[in-house]
Amino acid sequence: QLVESGGGLVQPGGSLSLSCAASGLPDTNYCLGWFRQAPGKGRESVARVHTGTIFYAASVKGRFTISQDATNDTLYLEMNNLDVSDTADYYCGAGRYCSLSYINIWGQGTQVTVS
Repeated sequence: QLVESGGGLVQPGGSLSLSCAASGLPDTNYCLGWFRQAPGKGRESVARVHTGTIFYAASVKGRFTISQDATNDTLYLEMNNLDVSDTADYYCGAGRYCSLSYINIWGQGTQVTVS
């Protein structure tokens, strides 16, 4: 189970933090990540972490930071210098591999609006 928190409304250039509490995952080595879906667009990867390796989408690199707590039970996304193009529903996801097609466990999503 994945449960997100955080999100909300922020002005361009502002910051927001998202959290995802993970429990009951089938494998402790699952890929965990943040994904987003803007209105009228498909779901895309934002940032993922798998066996210590971190991947960022080019559009967020240098602005967003993904991290986990020491027990790997909580996933975080620190978002800085937000742009209107970052407006989307953000989802925490987990899967055997980090490719979007392998992400099969999803949180309920949280809305981020930059305006």
